[in-house]
This record gives sequence, C-alpha cells and structure tokens, in this order.
Amino acid sequence: MPSVNEQDHLWIAVGDIHDEPGLFARIPELAQADGIIVTGDLTITGGVKQAELVMDVLRAHNPRIWAQIGNMDRPEVDEWLSGLGCNLHTQVHELTPDTAIFGIGASTFTPFGTPSEFPESTFAGWLESSWQKARKYPHTVLVSHNPPKDSACDVIPGNIHVGSTAVREFLEEAQPDVCLCGHIHEARAVDRVGRTIVVNPGALAQGGYVLLRSCGGKLSVELRVLENCD
Repeated sequence: MPSVNEQDHLWIAVGDIHDEPGLFARIPELAQADGIIVTGDLTITGGVKQAELVMDVLRAHNPRIWAQIGNMDRPEVDEWLSGLGCNLHTQVHELTPDTAIFGIGASTFTPFGTPSEFPESTFAGWLESSWQKARKYPHTVLVSHNPPKDSACDVIPGNIHVGSTAVREFLEEAQPDVCLCGHIHEARAVDRVGRTIVVNPGALAQGGYVLLRSCGGKLSVELRVLENCD
C-alpha cells in the first residue's frame, strides 16, 4: 500500500535473517511500507535455494525489495539477486527522485571462515566506486552489512569493536544521510558518525528492525524491537 502522502515514504529494513524469516509477519508497519530493505545474511552458509525461501516469505508481504548478501551467504546468491533486479551489493538505485540507496554486502574477515569475506581494501574500492554514482543525489542511504568500526553498532562482549575500518573512513569522509548495517547481532543500536545516522537492528529472529522514512525529502530512521523475542 502506498503512503497516503505522495511525498512521504516508509521502508522496513531488516538483516541477519539466517533462514528464519518467520517474525517478519509480526512487524506492525508492513501494510504501510513502500518496500523492504535487507542488509545481508539471508541464510546460514546457504545458496540460491535457501535464499529464495527467505525472499519468498518477504515478497509475500511486499514485492518491492532491495537486498544483498552478507558474509554468511554464498557468492552465487549475489548473482541470483542481480538476476532478480533487486541487488544492492555494489549497486546504486533510486529510492526516491532525490534519494539514492547503495549497498556493500559481505564482510571483512572473521574467525569463522564464512562464504563471503573480503579484505578492507576491497570494501574501500567498492564504496568509492558506488559513491561516484550515489553522490549525484541530494540524499543518500548506504546499506552496509559491515558496521563501521568504533561505533555502538560493532561491539561484541568484552567491549571489543570488530567493524570495518573502510566503512568507518568512508562515512567520515562522504557523510551519507543514513547507514543501515548489521552483521554484529549483539550490537543492536543507533549511533552517529559525523552527520551520518548509523543503525544496526540486530538479527530479525531477535525482533529487531528499522523504519526508514522520507518525509518531504528529509530522511529519518527509527530502531524498533518486537516484543517477546529476546
């Protein structure tokens, strides 16, 4: 269902679904949403078959989806999403006439050897290349599976920051309006890097999601958590 005001738009962002999309139906704002954004990790080391099962659940609620791989998705899922025309990873799309959305999926290296991991230098290159197109818009939304390093969105127990230095440096320099991230389940939070609002909803199975709004051309985000999920 479109927004009542043609100038106002709402998207629901989730991530780290890991083959468990069941809670998505409980999000109360679904009926009002213009579309869905997935920050990464549709599966647990899954390929196209597993990713399609997750996407089918989401598409049953809204066919307009932007999605990308996380580190836990196999590289073949990236190609499959491109074939569907909804891939965010290294792509730039028009969210509204004055807002670009662009994505960087996968992650930097982890101790677990997951299917889609790359060095910081690769992320820096992807970000710079995508930004050359996205920056032409007055407003921009970066969807990065990797959270920026040294933020509230990349902390694991022991107060250790495990986010991406490339993402952090990019945000400090480019200053997109919003950065939607994920990857670190226990770092559900909202933070800022300069003027960029950074938000990590955590894993969908733990009830976290984000409302991204464009009202009169101004972007805002709200972190929400479903009840009785933690």
